[in-house]
Amino acid sequence: MAHEQVSPVESSWEILEEYHIDKDVGFALPNPLEELPHDYDAWIFIAKNLPELIEIGQLRAEVEKVPVLSVEDLQGHEVQRLAHLVLGYITMAYVWGRGDGDVRKVLPSNIAVPYCKLSEKLGLPPILVYADCVLANWKKKDPRGPMTYENMDILFYFPGGDCGRGFFLVSLLVELAAASAIKVIPIIFSAVQRQDLDTLRKALLDIASCLRKAREVFYQIHEHVDPKLFFGVLRIYLSGWKGNSQLPEGLLYEGVWDTPKKFAGGSAAQSSIFQCFDVLLGIQQSAGGESAAKFLQEMRTYMPPAHQDFLHSLEAGPSVRKFVLSNSDASLKEAYDECVRALVSLRNYHLQIVAKYIVIPARQQSGKNEESEEPSELENKGTGGTDIMNFLKTVRSATEKSLLKEG
Repeated sequence: MAHEQVSPVESSWEILEEYHIDKDVGFALPNPLEELPHDYDAWIFIAKNLPELIEIGQLRAEVEKVPVLSVEDLQGHEVQRLAHLVLGYITMAYVWGRGDGDVRKVLPSNIAVPYCKLSEKLGLPPILVYADCVLANWKKKDPRGPMTYENMDILFYFPGGDCGRGFFLVSLLVELAAASAIKVIPIIFSAVQRQDLDTLRKALLDIASCLRKAREVFYQIHEHVDPKLFFGVLRIYLSGWKGNSQLPEGLLYEGVWDTPKKFAGGSAAQSSIFQCFDVLLGIQQSAGGESAAKFLQEMRTYMPPAHQDFLHSLEAGPSVRKFVLSNSDASLKEAYDECVRALVSLRNYHLQIVAKYIVIPARQQSGKNEESEEPSELENKGTGGTDIMNFLKTVRSATEKSLLKEG
């Protein structure tokens, strides 16, 4: 019964709300807005008609004739997040065009100036990030219905049709499954401080259960995302201009900076949820190598500042790992290891997904057989600009090393 004696979850949400964490959807934006004020209709028109405009070769011309709009009238977090999502879509479409290698190296000032000003207000970079395309890019078809794939849609589409809907919504649903564990975090810290082993053990098992559920939800990607469409179409529009050979200097934001800037594309590493479990469980990603740890730290700067603050608050909290290690309770150690194993399992599955959706299509496109040893740059690069397979293997390895007992 110790579980029920801990401060009620409701009081915990007062703390979590200041970090922009919602009790139902976690780090996702609850009930994202779908419309901007009418002054911004030109932006919305392009974002809502992106695939068609690209198909008829009119996207760039439409973007270039948009009037310069001030962002000062975009008041409130929800409105600003929608505008950031819209400008992110427009920017990706303008830069990559038809995805055929005809790349623009300059973002015109009529988009670049408001985009950069808005990004500064939000504390986000001026590129489409995970917090845009996954966390703020959804709606329910029936507002009273459940948060299920069938009852949800995305707000804006790239070329590739339902491939984008599948990729963004499954990513969101994985996020939501894992997010139900966030409410357990205050219970865990309280249990550590009070040295309440029973409550801590139960709370850790709750987190392991949520992470296992997240992996189950991840299976839906096979049903809703076609590997060839993802690799050959959608992935192009998610790619950034850092570590990208097509934009080696980066992108010039006309009217904002005199030199091109390099920003990474959207990446699952920008999800606060999985970084938060590493922090909570004391998993040291630096143990797997400095480059992976450095990349994860860099990806935090692509998260909303309130979410970054939450990760910092976890780092300042009591060490769950040290507490578990300092106790001889075998069942507590096993509960901790259940969480780590659930994270390892998720990361293993992520590797399988990357192999199916990036590595194998890349080899097929380049005419290699699937057993060919030397991976090409195309195979290696994730949308975040990193060497994705090595990065994910390093992260998985560091997670495995955190197990308290082998086997």
